[in-house]
Amino acid sequence: MAGSVNKVILIGNVGADPEIRRTQDGRPIANLRIATSEQWRDRTSGERKEKTEWHSVVVFNEGLCKVVEQYVKKGAKLYIEGALQTRKWQDQNGNDRYSTEVVLQGFNSTLTMLDGRGEGGGRSQGGDFGGDYGGGNDYPSSAPAPRSSSGGRGSSQPAGNFSRDMDDDIPF
Repeated sequence: MAGSVNKVILIGNVGADPEIRRTQDGRPIANLRIATSEQWRDRTSGERKEKTEWHSVVVFNEGLCKVVEQYVKKGAKLYIEGALQTRKWQDQNGNDRYSTEVVLQGFNSTLTMLDGRGEGGGRSQGGDFGGDYGGGNDYPSSAPAPRSSSGGRGSSQPAGNFSRDMDDDIPF
């Protein structure tokens, strides 16, 4: 094999409001926990079963941190692309501990809000405020515009859902 790949893709729900910390030079770091679940029926009893995995996610990308800080709340459904990293640290007793995290930094990071503007479900009244915030630079590629008092996207954008405005009869 010529190379290797370290890529993690998760679709899950945020378990608690994200924690935003700052480095000594003021750069933000976001920490969140994402739950992914699988469901199945037990073949012998017919009982429905569910298993939930919890994933630690650390965001170093400054643009993505701004999006997390402003829009991501407990219960939000996110699509995450990042890399798996394990770090070694020592507890209070001096014992070595290890933490494995999904890290979003640099060009290979993606954060997409799947259920709206961090409201924990569905779409906002003024349209679809979900968005894809790629990590190609330190700024979101298309941050949601703030809503005006009328429920639209603000005075600089036409009201309504952009994808609906562009809808036509092309069959693909």
